[in-house]
Amino acid sequence: MASEGMHSPIEQFKIKPIFELSAGGYDISFTNSSLFMLLAMVVGGVFLASAMSKREMVPGRLQCAAEMMYEFVADLVRSNVGNDGRAYFPFIFTLFVFLLFGNLLGMVPYSYTFTSQIIVTFALAAFVFVGVTIVGLVKHGLHFFTLFVPAGAPKPLIPFLIVIEVISYFVRPVSLSVRLFANMLAGHTMLKVFAGLAVMISGAGGIAVTGSLLPFAAIIGLTGLEFLVAALQAYVFTILTCMYLNDALHLH
Repeated sequence: MASEGMHSPIEQFKIKPIFELSAGGYDISFTNSSLFMLLAMVVGGVFLASAMSKREMVPGRLQCAAEMMYEFVADLVRSNVGNDGRAYFPFIFTLFVFLLFGNLLGMVPYSYTFTSQIIVTFALAAFVFVGVTIVGLVKHGLHFFTLFVPAGAPKPLIPFLIVIEVISYFVRPVSLSVRLFANMLAGHTMLKVFAGLAVMISGAGGIAVTGSLLPFAAIIGLTGLEFLVAALQAYVFTILTCMYLNDALHLH
């Protein structure tokens, strides 16, 4: 039974304490998830600091990659939020870098993908949701609630539309978190399943070894796809953050 648990595709998502801590009866242990969140911040920070430490007219590879990343996020903010989004660019850029390096670090063998935990992705989404709502309330005051009244809607339908708009607004952090969590969970689970299948078939020996080539080929393809998904999900989370911010800043 222990052997089966060890090879379970779900085993890789288990949160394990590194340093056990408690305060007031609450478990605040430093876990593998905490470690890789910290690593994502450190690696992202070191990458950007190293890339921009010696800025040159003809950029090297690191500087070019950092500048492309910067311009990519800056273009997202400009096109989705407008000039008002400049004040929020540092937060949005930090969010993108954190998610990107967190997802990419999760592709390293024997590492941990903290974005595969719904509690982590929901905390990030809730932070964005609350922050955007506060921005809207501070800028527009009570006029912010006109966001829930669609422009040009027939008056008899307004009460029903308000209910729908309010529900859709409060579902935002749920959909934002589940999208990131589900994609990372599903991709890593598929990799683990095909890897286990390949090892099991090759371990049978004889002609069965030839049959293991198909799962190995699938692993190579899925690995490439997972790198794409890792970058794509960081992009999707970031662009949706920009769109939610735009809704709060520019009411219809």
